[in-house]
Amino acid sequence: MSSRRSIMTLFSAPNDPWSHRTRIVLAEKGIGIEIVSVEPGRFPEDLLDLNPYHSVPTLVDRDLVLYDSRVIIDYLDERFPHPPLMPVDPVTRAQFRLALYRIERDWYGLIEQIDKEADKKQALRLKKMLRDTVLQSADLFKLKPFFLSDEFSLLDATIAPILWRLPHYEVDVPREQSQAMHKYESLIFARAAFRDSLSDVEQEMRAP
Repeated sequence: MSSRRSIMTLFSAPNDPWSHRTRIVLAEKGIGIEIVSVEPGRFPEDLLDLNPYHSVPTLVDRDLVLYDSRVIIDYLDERFPHPPLMPVDPVTRAQFRLALYRIERDWYGLIEQIDKEADKKQALRLKKMLRDTVLQSADLFKLKPFFLSDEFSLLDATIAPILWRLPHYEVDVPREQSQAMHKYESLIFARAAFRDSLSDVEQEMRAP
């Protein structure tokens, strides 16, 4: 792999939410990029050389290498400012960043634990925790068309991969308790950028 690139490259896993939210941001902004699909445990030598943590997603933009999904999506939003995916106002931006932190810590953290849990009983407990954690935010989906906003943002790009995966993890969120969330899902999942962001594996998660 050349030390200098004429096009950005994203090393992305086809089934993890961290890679998925990065692909959503790329699709929302219409960024032309080479996406290299990486299977767990089968990382190409290029990636092993570029990223000391041997993790995905990893973004390479010429001589710049980024290997944390939050750092990557922030960079993409600043590098390609249209459409903006974070509010301009510093107070609102800070509130969005705090919400991102909580979703990453609580929702993504539980998904990571579920994926690693071999004990079925413990996995069921974690799935119940994930359902309860998502339900705690059910009322927030009522406030705006998008999550806490009138426009699509990095928050939506972060929430969408988890909501998309709930049926895959057999996490049932009762419709009567979360009608606004289900309406939000329909809005997000119908977006052309979201559909374009899906890998084949992710499409199969909700195959009829």
